[in-house]
Amino acid sequence: MTTEAVLLAARFAARAHHGQTRKGADGLPYVDHVLEVAARLAAVHPDDELLIVAGLLHDTVEDCDVTREDIAAAFGEEVAALVMEVTDDTSLPRAERKAAQERHVPHASDRAKRLKLADKAANLSAIARTPPDWDAARMTEYVDWACRVLDPVRGLDAQLEGAFDAAVAEARAAIAARS
Repeated sequence: MTTEAVLLAARFAARAHHGQTRKGADGLPYVDHVLEVAARLAAVHPDDELLIVAGLLHDTVEDCDVTREDIAAAFGEEVAALVMEVTDDTSLPRAERKAAQERHVPHASDRAKRLKLADKAANLSAIARTPPDWDAARMTEYVDWACRVLDPVRGLDAQLEGAFDAAVAEARAAIAARS
């Protein structure tokens, strides 16, 4: 992996997510989310380009017309495997997908756990800063669920866990302020 690979992954993600927006009144381009996840990973693990590339691509299979094979061809088998490790099975109903994450994440690779920490922290920060059109109960349920997913992996990465905890606090404070 090289810096060039990171930039190619950013371009790949931007094209894959073209036209998609985040939930929330601001309607931010979806690519902002994957860029934030990658930036969170790069801030803590700047030399792990594979992790950063996977951070950029982590939602492409789940949310776009991209396959595991597409990622493997463009970025290699290791990146494809990591992306798939954090990809939900979209054929399952939402409640089952969420339960599957709770079961799977504790057994995931360390890189996948780090990616999940950065992803959930970014999602929680979005709830605080550009909230989706959800009521307070649904936002609180998301925060609680994110904690259930990630609490079992504590002890792996103090910096990413600290950023996740800060995002939890930020989201809870924003929800309380709106209530």
